[in-house]
Amino acid sequence: MKSFAFLVLLFTSSITFAQKQGQARIDSLLSFITITKQDTNKAKTLIDLSQSAGALDINAGLKYGEQALALATELKWKKGLAGSLFAIGVIYSNNQDFKRAKEYFEKALVINKEIKAIDKIARTYTYMGNINVQLGNFPLALENFFSALKINESNGDKNGIAADYMGIANVNYETGNTDKVLEYYSLALKFYKELGDKARMAMVLGNMSLIYKDMEEYKEAVNCENQSIKLNEAIGRKIGLAFNYSVLSNIYIAQKKYSEGIGYLMKSYHLSQEAQDKTQIAVNQSEIGDFYKSIAGDSVEEIKIDGDLIPRGKSDRLKKAAYYYQLALAGYEKNGVYNIVYVYKALSETFEELGNYKNALKYFKEYRTGNDSLLSNENKVKFTKLETQRELDLKDKQIKINELELEKKRNERVFFFIGIAFLLLIIIFIFRSFKTQKHTNKLLKVEKRRSDDLLLNILPTEVAEELKNKGSAEAKLYDNVTVMFTDFVNFTKAGELMEPARLIGELDICFKAFDEIINKYQIEKIKTIGDAYLAVSGLPIANANHAADVVMAAIEINEYMRDRVEKFGDETFKVRIGIHSGNVVAGIVGIKKFAYDIWGDTVNIAARMEQNSEPLKINISQTTYELIKDDFDCTYRGDLEAKHKGKLSMYYVESKKI
Repeated sequence: MKSFAFLVLLFTSSITFAQKQGQARIDSLLSFITITKQDTNKAKTLIDLSQSAGALDINAGLKYGEQALALATELKWKKGLAGSLFAIGVIYSNNQDFKRAKEYFEKALVINKEIKAIDKIARTYTYMGNINVQLGNFPLALENFFSALKINESNGDKNGIAADYMGIANVNYETGNTDKVLEYYSLALKFYKELGDKARMAMVLGNMSLIYKDMEEYKEAVNCENQSIKLNEAIGRKIGLAFNYSVLSNIYIAQKKYSEGIGYLMKSYHLSQEAQDKTQIAVNQSEIGDFYKSIAGDSVEEIKIDGDLIPRGKSDRLKKAAYYYQLALAGYEKNGVYNIVYVYKALSETFEELGNYKNALKYFKEYRTGNDSLLSNENKVKFTKLETQRELDLKDKQIKINELELEKKRNERVFFFIGIAFLLLIIIFIFRSFKTQKHTNKLLKVEKRRSDDLLLNILPTEVAEELKNKGSAEAKLYDNVTVMFTDFVNFTKAGELMEPARLIGELDICFKAFDEIINKYQIEKIKTIGDAYLAVSGLPIANANHAADVVMAAIEINEYMRDRVEKFGDETFKVRIGIHSGNVVAGIVGIKKFAYDIWGDTVNIAARMEQNSEPLKINISQTTYELIKDDFDCTYRGDLEAKHKGKLSMYYVESKKI
């Protein structure tokens, strides 16, 4: 049975910024702000008050946080701005409003980077990692944790290091990388033992127990969970015990020990309700649904639970499963938790077994939509790259240590000879410098021209010049552009018929032809993505004819591919083209192997136009049609359903008007 216990860092630990302070402290802080003037001390007090009050009352915490933010803004005090934003983000995260929390943490991070507040940058990255786990953005969560870990290791912050190890383990668990999970949990547990943090030790042991359960090492799983229970009982942590009992229930149910399993599960559910933890309540409801669904076809005897009996019949058990799943779904939808995808799937399967195919189809569609956006192959590649980079970083550190030790010994032996050699080099350099100066300048000019040519091959001319002159290039909004997506619909089939070298060669021939075609017009190539081609007109230089230029280029590309299909058949590709006009943001991504890219809803709709096109057809949106209808013959297709966009009006471009 699937376990849905949350494996995230709880915000009541030692790295938590906002801890419950009690009414006495709140009253003291309120007294102070009434007598102090409008300065940084008052802003600090308001931030402190926001943290203390927010742990007891979210509305009060947010009120004082906003007051602190307003005062810091008035004083133009960046440190106070970052602190206020961070405090508000913590309040939202503690109350499961993860989307708002993320917005405030991102703003705090920008300011902390400006003022170079290194420890606060690390802490913000850790919180953002947890938020992105909750929202299901696992690649970004992993990137956040590694960014925080690098800083915390540099600062020797054991608490932060342990938190980041645990966060990395949680992401690997959620994405199925189980080989890495126990490794990172063990590292986190080691640091928490050194720090004497019982709450975090209990959490790590509880998570390790769940991993052992998945590996069917039940004895080790129960042992870890019992250790965790003792720690949580010692500190009186109800929500921690709720998590412990939830995991224990999964361990026993996995062994078909249903009486023990459902007993612990209901115990967990009651503790979650006592603690008023909305997220854990929804988790328990989902797990209870899993229990009834899993025993629906099993010959389980009657088990008494809080005065009720498990129904004997399969249908009644499935109805109970659907009831608890729908309770969980309501909780997940309200709090924006990513486990909603699993509940959609479970509901679809439950209603299918009940013979309610209408609801089964409804929830299956929701599951497919959510699952498609949750974790793609590209995301898995990102995880692998980040993990590989982490291992390489560690190896590089050890290599540098060895090199420094070796260099020290070498310097002790040969310092005198190095000095002599250095003097000789200076003499030779002075002697030859005048003679070689002219030749050197010539070489520099050649190299400069090469580097300029390379830069212009990567970036638009205007962006390349800005990058050379200022050392950076700002992202800009362009209001009037037209975006074109192309895709080869029979790429996979062609790949089956052709050798890899022939396949890549054909792709290269086609893309070179596309490059030549768009160069005839004022169109900027953005990138290729596999067998897809992305280009845009209207940036970085405005183009009044952006829509017409793109459509003309699309017609030529379509004709070119039509000729190749007639000539080569299945050994080439059929192109599908989509076009949409609107506004985009364009700029440079990254600092290494950087690329010029575009973002915005216009790009997404252009992609939907391409996906809803047909082989050797050019599909355009209503917006583009209005711009080119006087110059081109088009066929109205009607309002078609586009993924995540609802119904959009679409047209096929037939030809240019004579």
